[in-house]
Amino acid sequence: MNLISIQSHVVFGHVGNSAAVFPLQRMGVEVWPIHTVQFSNHTGYGEWQGEVFGGKLIRSLVAGLEQRGVLPECDGVLSGYMGSAEIAEAILDSVTTVRRANPSARYCCDPVIGDVGKGVFVREGIPDFIKTKALPTADIVTPNQFELDFLTGRSSRTRAEALDAVKALHDLGPHAVLVTSLHTDETPEDAIDMLASDDTGCYLLRTPRLQLIANGAGDAVAALFLAHYLRQGGAKEALARAGSSIFGILQKTLEAGASEIQVVLGQDEVVKPSRAFEVEELVAPPFKETERQL
Repeated sequence: MNLISIQSHVVFGHVGNSAAVFPLQRMGVEVWPIHTVQFSNHTGYGEWQGEVFGGKLIRSLVAGLEQRGVLPECDGVLSGYMGSAEIAEAILDSVTTVRRANPSARYCCDPVIGDVGKGVFVREGIPDFIKTKALPTADIVTPNQFELDFLTGRSSRTRAEALDAVKALHDLGPHAVLVTSLHTDETPEDAIDMLASDDTGCYLLRTPRLQLIANGAGDAVAALFLAHYLRQGGAKEALARAGSSIFGILQKTLEAGASEIQVVLGQDEVVKPSRAFEVEELVAPPFKETERQL
C-alpha cells in the first residue's frame, strides 16, 4: 500500500506527519510525506521556529510524483491541519491529480477545526472550506466530537444525537466516518468512545479514559484508521484495530509521563496491541449498499 500524507511536520515531538508517518510505516505502508510546514515543535508550546511552505510546494511535489509515473500506484491521500486557504486548495488539487492517475484511490480528510474546551482554533474560512469543499471530496472523514457537531450544526450529547450527526455528516459526502473522543450520555465517566460508520453499519469502541492530553493522538488514529480501512474494507475491523492500537500507544505515553504521543516507544502496539477491544454494532447502515460504494 502506498499513501500520500499531506500534513504539518515538527522536528521535536509527534504531530501531523511526525505522528502519522511512522505508525503507517510500522504497519508496512509505504508513505510519501508532503510537509505543509516544518516547525521546531508543536505551536501549542507557545514558541517555535520554522517555515510555512504553502500550496505552491505541495503542487510542485505532486507534479514531481506524476512525472515519475508513480501516482497510479498511490492508494490514498491523507490530509490533516490546513493552515491556509491556499494550502487547502492545493490539497484538493492533489487529490484530483491522484484520482486522475488512479480512480480507485481514496481521500481521508481529518477535518482539524477545534476541540472541546478550546473552540475553533483554525484560520477564518477554513471550517467553511472543509464543509463545502473537502467533505464532498472525501471518502473518509475523521472528526472529533467538537468537529462533528460543528460541521453538522447538531449536538451529540446523547448517543441518538451522535448517530443523527454521523448520518448528517455522511449526507455531506464521505462514505466512511470515524468520530474520536466521543462522550455521550451513555459513556461512563471513566471511559471514552470512538464511533465508526460506513455502508456496513455503525460501530462503537469503548476504552478506559486515560488521564493525559497528548499532542498528535488524533493525527495518528486518523492515519491508522485509513490504512486499516483500505486493508480490511470496512469500518468495523478498522475501528477495532486502530482503536486498540491508539489506546496502547497512549498507555505507553502515560507511563512515560510525556505530553507528546510516544509513537516510537509504543510502536509494537501498532502491529500487535497489548489489549484488543471489542466493537459493538449500534444500528443499521446509514446507506443502502446499492446507494453508495467505496
